[in-house]
Amino acid sequence: MNGTARLFRRFLSLLGPKVLATLIAVISTPIIVRLLGPGNYGDYAVLLSIYSLYMIPISAAITEGVQKFVAEERDEDGWVERVIQFYLVLAFCMAVLGVIVLVTFTSLGFAALFGEGFTTYFYVLAGFVFVGQFRGLSMHTVLGFGLEHIKGPLGVLKKTVTVGLGIGLVLAGFSVFGMLVGHIVANALVALIAGTVILRRISIRRLFTLPGRVPYREFLSFNGLNIVLVLLVMSLFHVDVVMVRTLVGDEATGYYKAALSLAEYIWIVPILLQTLLLHSSSNLWSEDKREQITELSGRITRYTALLVVLMAIGLATLADRVVPLYYGDPFTVATVPLLLLLPGAVGFAVARPLQAICQGSGELKTLIAAVSIAALLNVALNATLIPRFGMNGAAVATSIAYGSMFGLLVWAARRIGYDPLVDIRPVRIGATAVTAGLLIFAVDSLITSDVLALVVVPVVGAAGYGGAAILTGALDVDEIVGILDQLPIPYEFAVDSGG
Repeated sequence: MNGTARLFRRFLSLLGPKVLATLIAVISTPIIVRLLGPGNYGDYAVLLSIYSLYMIPISAAITEGVQKFVAEERDEDGWVERVIQFYLVLAFCMAVLGVIVLVTFTSLGFAALFGEGFTTYFYVLAGFVFVGQFRGLSMHTVLGFGLEHIKGPLGVLKKTVTVGLGIGLVLAGFSVFGMLVGHIVANALVALIAGTVILRRISIRRLFTLPGRVPYREFLSFNGLNIVLVLLVMSLFHVDVVMVRTLVGDEATGYYKAALSLAEYIWIVPILLQTLLLHSSSNLWSEDKREQITELSGRITRYTALLVVLMAIGLATLADRVVPLYYGDPFTVATVPLLLLLPGAVGFAVARPLQAICQGSGELKTLIAAVSIAALLNVALNATLIPRFGMNGAAVATSIAYGSMFGLLVWAARRIGYDPLVDIRPVRIGATAVTAGLLIFAVDSLITSDVLALVVVPVVGAAGYGGAAILTGALDVDEIVGILDQLPIPYEFAVDSGG
């Protein structure tokens, strides 16, 4: 339990900044959508998807690797410096190669295939690739050191600078170009600050001297397999957006991306857990603590399921109010794809922490086999359904692929050596969802004001859901007390529990 308590404390240091960054995104997204309009917002969404997919072979060889191996802290002289040195050189080489390839691709005229203005956008993306590489390297190194309390505020800074500068440039008439510049400046600033933090924790002399024995084969094996894994996972996030843009058009892409962004808000906590569990579980795997990993994963799986089911029920109930109020009346058509996306988003949310634990084991081949099935299913279903049903077809296809990730990663986890379903309590979670869902729907139907409903329904729903979870046994009272005991508020709780 002590290990779980420490993990929870570290999770809290990430949660506050993540909530703040999400709040900034919630406030800024409808502003960006309205300023850009459906067409330009669709182009902006496609550019971010292209960037994310393009960065996979460039960045995936770096980020998870440096985070995992720095965290292992092996009993070897200068281990951390050798890990950082290796990944720093690799990151620079991959970034330069990525920029050269992208600039060459653009200069030959291929960028124009995506639409008018994309040639300029792609040249800007080249700068984004370079600074994004070092932002990823530095931030994941910070996580490898266990400095979640530093990583969290840097994430808030990145989001603030991106949207603040981006919106300012859009208002100045730079449209999508302005938003891209916002990303570049924010990434460069965070990379500089995180790099300074890292240099203060290591020996600079060792970092810039010739390395001793370095397990190149181990590093490269993990990096190569991780590139494949990240490519497969990221395809789940972006293939649908690119295919909607290609097969349907820019406005439909804007509407679909709006729905997708709302559905992904239920991933806030799972993403944090995924970020934390990669380096945390690496230590447990290196000590072969399989029973502790099983206990930890079982509890996290149940807690995650309870939370995201609540968020999905609330969002589904309020969808017809949220979408037009948030994005504007023209985006009302995004309500249907949002509802179609939510079931799969729940399954993927519960699966995300399991992916990190599997990565921490180093057994990536099994994980790749599982994720590749979901990725192939995603491409096949999108190719089949988008031509017939447009963005609604993309939502159905993506939702099925998302949902399949849960079952596939449970299979992978058991093959690797731990069982995340040891304490899942599915019947009790289902009873909690039905009971609270009826309450949430009833309260929503009684309120005519959209703004009032957005205030009242979440509060009443959360209270009713929490009570139902305790009554059904989906959540134990002593678990709640244990969680409250780790919170920094009230202060006396932290003191009494040794904090």
